[in-house]
Amino acid sequence: MYAIVRSGGRQHKVAVGDVLTVDRITDVEVGSTVNLTPLMLVDGDAITTDAGKLEKVSVTAEIVAEHKGPKIRILKYKNKTGYKKRQGHRQRHTRVKITGIES
Repeated sequence: MYAIVRSGGRQHKVAVGDVLTVDRITDVEVGSTVNLTPLMLVDGDAITTDAGKLEKVSVTAEIVAEHKGPKIRILKYKNKTGYKKRQGHRQRHTRVKITGIES
């Protein structure tokens, strides 16, 4: 059994026991549990995509860690004008472990 869930504007394929990295989930601490929104549920040959039936499905995950992604370096440059701007960014991520998919 696996499910397609939405987290942070992205979709992830998850099964029980999977550990995945999602965009930062705010207002949670390491060790707490969160519910993820299912978009599709596959149980053997049965595929559920109906929104009414998916309201009864719960995908629970445990927060394992919070970390930062790789450094992204941005350089803006315009020729012959002396304009150069350097900027950096590190996206925050949350690592979650899927603990249960219940329908």
